[in-house]
Amino acid sequence: MTARVVQLLTGLVAYAVSIALVVRSGLGSMPWDVLHQGLAAHTRASFGLVTAVTGAAVLVCWAPLRQRPGVGTVANVLVISAAVNPALALLGRLGDPAPLGLRVTMLLGGVALNGLATALYVGVQLGPGPRDGLMTGLVARTGWSLRLVRTGIEVTVVAVGWLLGGTVGPGTVLYAAAVGPLVHGWLPVFTRPAGRREVGPASTGQEGNWPRPTCGLGSRSRRSWYARIRP
Repeated sequence: MTARVVQLLTGLVAYAVSIALVVRSGLGSMPWDVLHQGLAAHTRASFGLVTAVTGAAVLVCWAPLRQRPGVGTVANVLVISAAVNPALALLGRLGDPAPLGLRVTMLLGGVALNGLATALYVGVQLGPGPRDGLMTGLVARTGWSLRLVRTGIEVTVVAVGWLLGGTVGPGTVLYAAAVGPLVHGWLPVFTRPAGRREVGPASTGQEGNWPRPTCGLGSRSRRSWYARIRP
């Protein structure tokens, strides 16, 4: 369990750094971060605070979908929102705007790091992130395809975020096209089987350990599930 927690936290911090890299590139943010940027601009709240509040709001939407968060779900909200502001501040020292070549490097590095970070935190199987859980919960309740649901959600958040002043650009398109293959390649490397221990009488047949991720799919289909979420 210690190794799984370390992997989870490493993945979430790396995810926050990847967000900061893409945002600071100024070449287009990840879909949900377009919304976060727009909300931050209108509320004058920090990017990290907006990220946390948005994640919490998405978790509230899990209730009618009969989703249950895991330890990783809660950590996703707390760790990413706490780590992204320092990462943004550190990268801001490079200049605003930074030279174009550096911005392109930040974008490419951010997208690549995001694919690795996603595989790290998903691979521990301690619960999906709020936004992934929303997508798979809607799939389970509506019967629609994951690709259709994901596209619909992300087109909506990009449109709203853009109207609020978020940054849409080639980086947004690059992320949508590249992160799926990146996660698909890294996920088998970092997936850890969920352990078991008895927590009650043997006759109950109950399994212990941390709560299993309940996103409408069993852990045995994790690889194919994430491959289908991403283009």
